[in-house]
Amino acid sequence: MRVLIISGSRNPKGQTARAANALHQGITNKKNECEILFLPHFEVERCRQCEDNGWGICRREGRCTIEDDFTGLVDQIRLADAVVFATPVYIHDLSESLQAFLNRLYRICKHKVGNCGIHGKRVVGICVAGGSGKGAIACAARLEKVLTFCGFETVDIIPISRQNLEVKLMALKEMGKSLF
Repeated sequence: MRVLIISGSRNPKGQTARAANALHQGITNKKNECEILFLPHFEVERCRQCEDNGWGICRREGRCTIEDDFTGLVDQIRLADAVVFATPVYIHDLSESLQAFLNRLYRICKHKVGNCGIHGKRVVGICVAGGSGKGAIACAARLEKVLTFCGFETVDIIPISRQNLEVKLMALKEMGKSLF
């Protein structure tokens, strides 16, 4: 099984990266492969809302006109057996890089061509809040909503705060062993 972890975190040693790495450790074995991609290292523009109605060929053809790394990332999602989206929580919401990516993904998924290879694919969401940790649940609800709109089959959405991080890291490692 091939699992792709897409992280919206810029910090490869931060709390979100630690959560993604814990899941990665649990997933990786002789029959599973897992790759972590950090979205901020890719060029993914925000949606341009190409036409006056706020849409564009994304709705008509299931693809985006912007020429950046978005299409290649979507191709990698289609090739994976399961996908994990991990994000730090910023003001009770997704990181800007993950939000930009998912906004464009949602738009192409509204068309059957764009949704091909995504609809029904198993997905896990991880939302890691620093500070008070109060935004983790709101972010998790938003992530689940967007992933559902894209057509993914949600396996789990995991809110994490710095207060429960160590316990959740152990749980993520075990989840990776059993879930994938």
